[in-house]
Amino acid sequence: MVTLTINGKEHELDVPGDMPLLWALRDVVKLTGTKFGCGMSLCGACTVHVDGMATRSCITPVSILEGKSITTIEAIGNEPEGAELQKAWLDLGVAQCGYCQGGQIMNAAGLLKQNANPSDEDIDNAMSGNLCRCGTYTRIRQAIHRAADAVEVKV
Repeated sequence: MVTLTINGKEHELDVPGDMPLLWALRDVVKLTGTKFGCGMSLCGACTVHVDGMATRSCITPVSILEGKSITTIEAIGNEPEGAELQKAWLDLGVAQCGYCQGGQIMNAAGLLKQNANPSDEDIDNAMSGNLCRCGTYTRIRQAIHRAADAVEVKV
């Protein structure tokens, strides 16, 4: 039995300790916004936050997450950075197929928590591990800048 705090709510899960968080989220808790991409932490589609840090859920065993706070794409809009990123994503029409976008937004929110005013280089470096097969990288960068500006104005 593992107790995880996901999006502010405790969940008791009867799963093996070595189960990747991704599968606990999708198959047990039924939060399907976090996507499977590669299973090897190479693409970023499975990105969630663990104690505010962007984390690849496909390789993170649930056993190390007890006592930590997990945030998924379903709840990132409750945080200022996440809300502004989601708005910017929609305003700029970032997504094409949309499959990777949850992971993109989660990683971008982690960046903005660490760096409220990132340069293009900062964004490119932070987002380099998130793959988008549709190639929306330019719009992703624009959306991150827009969200950073909006969060800065509200503070």
